[in-house]
Amino acid sequence: MTPEETHYLDDSIERAAENVGSVWPLHSFVTANPLSGFEDRPFHRAVADAEQLFGGRGYPHASVFRAAWERGQIDPEVLADELAARGYDREPEALLDELEAREDSDGEERDPATEAVDRVLSKWLAAFLDHGNAEWPMPDREQGFYAAWREVAPYDDEVPGLNSPADVPETPTAAIEAALSDYPQGEWEPIFEAQLAALPGWTGFVKQRAGDDADAWQSEYPISLTDYLAVRLLLADAHDAPLEPAEPTEPADDAVPLPEVWLTAWEKSHRDRLLDAVSEPEERATGDRPEAQLVFCIDTRSEIIRRHVEAVGDYETYGYAGFFGVPMRYQSYDGETAVDACPPVVDAQHRVEDRPAADAADRERFDRWRNALTAGKQTLKDLKSNAATAFSFVENAGPWYGAALAARTLLPGRVYDVVHDADYAPDDHEFCEPTVDHEPDADGDLPSGLRLDEQVEYAASAFELMGWEEFARLVVFTGHASETTNNPFDSSLDCGACAGNPGGPNARVLAAICNDPDVQAELRDRGFDVPEDTVFLAAEHNTTTDEVTLYDGDAPASHQSDLEQLRDDLERAQTRAAAERTEATDAEGVRETERRAADWAETRPEWGLAGNASFVVGPRELTADEDLDGRTFLHSYDWRTDADGDALEAIMTGPLVVTQWINNQYYFATVDNAVYGSGSKVTQNPVGNVGVYQGNGGDLMTGLPLQSLYADADTPHHQPLRLSAVIHAPVDRVNDVLGSHDQLTQLLDNGWIQLTVVDPEQDHAALHYQGDLEWAPIRGERETVEPAPVSGTAAD
Repeated sequence: MTPEETHYLDDSIERAAENVGSVWPLHSFVTANPLSGFEDRPFHRAVADAEQLFGGRGYPHASVFRAAWERGQIDPEVLADELAARGYDREPEALLDELEAREDSDGEERDPATEAVDRVLSKWLAAFLDHGNAEWPMPDREQGFYAAWREVAPYDDEVPGLNSPADVPETPTAAIEAALSDYPQGEWEPIFEAQLAALPGWTGFVKQRAGDDADAWQSEYPISLTDYLAVRLLLADAHDAPLEPAEPTEPADDAVPLPEVWLTAWEKSHRDRLLDAVSEPEERATGDRPEAQLVFCIDTRSEIIRRHVEAVGDYETYGYAGFFGVPMRYQSYDGETAVDACPPVVDAQHRVEDRPAADAADRERFDRWRNALTAGKQTLKDLKSNAATAFSFVENAGPWYGAALAARTLLPGRVYDVVHDADYAPDDHEFCEPTVDHEPDADGDLPSGLRLDEQVEYAASAFELMGWEEFARLVVFTGHASETTNNPFDSSLDCGACAGNPGGPNARVLAAICNDPDVQAELRDRGFDVPEDTVFLAAEHNTTTDEVTLYDGDAPASHQSDLEQLRDDLERAQTRAAAERTEATDAEGVRETERRAADWAETRPEWGLAGNASFVVGPRELTADEDLDGRTFLHSYDWRTDADGDALEAIMTGPLVVTQWINNQYYFATVDNAVYGSGSKVTQNPVGNVGVYQGNGGDLMTGLPLQSLYADADTPHHQPLRLSAVIHAPVDRVNDVLGSHDQLTQLLDNGWIQLTVVDPEQDHAALHYQGDLEWAPIRGERETVEPAPVSGTAAD
């Protein structure tokens, strides 16, 4: 092929992969819409097209709708209106019976030759993409996937007809050209799409890794979609597997199907209950400083702890995306590699490292403990895996392992105490500081630290988005992380805004920025008058136990009494929040969460974001004193302090889009866990530190496990609803944002997000987005006026 033809081929493969969502490695799990490639079409059309391509369902089972209907979660009047609007005139029970009858049809059987291709290809992908778990790694990986496979494939009995590397073309483009020589080039792209969709988990992982310039494994052992497709086509030829896609089944019409009517009625019922809880915000009292202000991530789990923090003292809480607006690549003191601690929709702009501060004694103590632990783990690994020592080691160590397993199984609470109460070594944050200040001469692909103007911008953006005009003596930026044992999906419970990493480092960086006198001087020039006695701190919220750990080592003596009071109140808030989440007494709730954190057999250490259904953007007064049951993302915003609408634009184009990703990850993994989730943890097998299989091979599973979504095998704990967003702002201002961002408007017009505005300039009347920048009032008892419909573009 000529260079131009090769470039055209690569572009064609990229286009063919657009419908396959990216998949991140399991150690940095990123929640994303598995149907992100279909967001350019209406929801019902997207789920139908995805079913053709992947074989997955797009709507909840009829039994799920029936349970919601019987529990009163679907308002009868709302359902009647939706059914009538779509031309259905039968009783709801009869329609549910019809849906159940449709679900009894059997699915199509797969071609055995295609299954053989999938099995062999998965085996080689797992070997090549291994992240350091394999004792005997695949040779020649530095040459790239295709070249490495070409060298070793002749030794694989499952690749018939291949006796030497010379039996296949030297380059992947030549291999693709040879495999498709019987097809006109105009038919190649549909073949690419079908072949890439056959293993969407592996394809999505290759797609994500190949596009990540900062991935150290990709730099060392490169792979591309072209490599991947070339090997697949050669295997298909060797096994005589079909290449052409199956003929799509065209629907009789493009009408919204009955399951979506039920889904919409359920969503509107939820939205109406949410709007009933969202009251007109009271005027904020001025002059009375709160005891402290705490900023939590917008994560739904923060809603519960925020309520209880506010209840135990005179505290204000705020919601802000958990990376705290600092797009950074973070290198911890003892971490092997740096991680991007920001959402996938944002590129890291700065490199921040944790470096030891002046206290050498703490550092030496930490290093001794870390080195001893690392050496012990390596010795155990060597003894278990070495052919000469494995049997004798297991025989001699058996009683000790048995005792340890018995303790973990029977006394997980005691194990938690041993781990947490013993002072083995200081935490790294106790003797390290993040490199916040810019280092212009530092090496690396990203700038080290942040310039002063950048620090000021990140601090000002945070203050503007939260509408801050007053500051307490203590302001605490609170990241969050989870704590679980024996859980391959532990990163899925950490901060999604930090790309599946703990949020404490980001909180520490923003606190350090805001404490800088030079930054505060610049902020005063921009209208943020930070009092001289205000101290900014970082903290981390453990979402498994609801413990909030303050990083207060540098706090001045003048604030120690404030800190002692805050610590006591945070402990009281933890007790109440844990009791609520575990449905236990105050005395038992925290202990139960600690047991879950330490129990190696616990399949549901915490529910994560299960239950998420809504996103409220507005001042805390909008939802204060309301129990939203941990189902709502809460982002602070005050339209009165955002005259130019920049803060609202940042929220709608950033956190709103990311929460839609999270919401749809949970939605699709619930409605079809076998295709869009990862099945039961009981039958999962981790592979290469990059993902999990179901069983001993096959595709890389892409989503959340069954136990993160279901209370039991048949009863979903997560209610599969699309995201309902409520924004407290003038509707014209929201339209201005939508008119400037076609991709965001596309999500709304196609039904991926349901948006309602509570307009403070229309006596807080609720208006629902209808599509094409048009709005209509939601009529009900909560309204005090009857606003006129709003329509038109931003220019209007």
